[in-house]
Amino acid sequence: MKIKLRKGFDIKLAGKPQSKRLENSPAKLVAFKPTDFFGIQRPKVVVNVGDTVQAGSPIFFDKKMPQVKFTSPVSGEVVEVVRGEKRVPLAIKILADAQTQYVQFPSFSATGIAGLDRATIVDNLLASGVWPNIIERPFGIVADPTVEPRDIFISAYDSAPLAPDYNFVFAQELENLQAGIQILQKLTNGKIHLSIATQTPADSVFRKLTGVTLHEFSGPHPSGNVGVQIHHIAPINKGETIWTINPYGVQQVGKLFLTGKYDATKLIALSGSELKDPQYAQVVTGASVEALLANNLKNDHVRVISGNVLTGESIGKDGFLGFHATQVTVIPEGDYHEFLGWILPTTKKLSFHNAFGLLSSILPKKEYVLDSNLHGEERAFVQTGVFEQLVPMDIYPIFLLKAIMANDFEEMEALGIYEVLEEDFALCEFADVSKMEVQAIIREGLQALQEA
Repeated sequence: MKIKLRKGFDIKLAGKPQSKRLENSPAKLVAFKPTDFFGIQRPKVVVNVGDTVQAGSPIFFDKKMPQVKFTSPVSGEVVEVVRGEKRVPLAIKILADAQTQYVQFPSFSATGIAGLDRATIVDNLLASGVWPNIIERPFGIVADPTVEPRDIFISAYDSAPLAPDYNFVFAQELENLQAGIQILQKLTNGKIHLSIATQTPADSVFRKLTGVTLHEFSGPHPSGNVGVQIHHIAPINKGETIWTINPYGVQQVGKLFLTGKYDATKLIALSGSELKDPQYAQVVTGASVEALLANNLKNDHVRVISGNVLTGESIGKDGFLGFHATQVTVIPEGDYHEFLGWILPTTKKLSFHNAFGLLSSILPKKEYVLDSNLHGEERAFVQTGVFEQLVPMDIYPIFLLKAIMANDFEEMEALGIYEVLEEDFALCEFADVSKMEVQAIIREGLQALQEA
């Protein structure tokens, strides 16, 4: 099935990664952060400072769902447990060994995988730490292993600014991806939906996968968001549960069952206008970005983001890669005041609003160097009709946001909150003249419904 979307907006930024790999730069320090997972309310750390761990050793679990283990991505020594208010754990830092030692889990051949039952598969995924790659909708939380989803969805392309090219990233991963698909088929009686970009090459690894229902999407961002794809393929209704997993997670699932190891390495994009040489790097989940950025910054006054500029987290030059992050983005820091800057004609600013971007609208292919400046502060919530042009779903974004702010549960449900996550409204936050924290509002609504 081919689906062409017209709503949305592509933010064309300078600093797209080149199709080459950074020479191996193994992480010396890794941080695993419970804050990377929504729905984890009572994390319990099971290691202490000074303990030694292997890749795949449990380091914390959620008291609400203790069977789901969150395990170390590397072997080494636990050097710090960072805690916040009320001693809530924020990060577990591990000094990595030069050579990774792995916990050995059961391994299987491709034919052996075919004979596994669902219970055995779930137990292996839970024990190894691979399970948290599976996200449950609605709410966007770590999947409940006791629930069987209606369908499982995988988005094999990313339309976000400076996103990695999945065809390059996974070019050599056919065996692992196919094994991952085999495993996922055992977790649902429904379909495994795989979405790719219409322009995906004929020799792409994703076109070779079997056991999936293939869909092709085209159009501006957020056409690559799995939530948008679900809406156009098989929307989620109240009372239904579906699971999503990105290709990095599928790869990890496949490696676990083929090798018996929790291999947390992944090829991510180092992108952004403030990098001298944007490219790809092989890292482990939670790796420190300090070594990745060494001698590659154009200047020191930058914002380093784990993820993309729309949904990522600012982590600083010595921060750590998030669990779900597939890229590191480096842009100029925007801590300056620009008097009436929004009203001056310029080709240097990108805006969805022609009145603000002015000359930018006549240069559709231009790549921009954008910083983190908001160019204004929060003000009255103005209805401009723009949100409806940026969300390619049959919902009313403004009315949904207002229902959340009014804490009107029935109205939220009627307006489609079960179909969305924050990332689906990220463009609205970018274009909002009122400077509202739109993504935070969506999360507040989802959390309120979950707790109701």
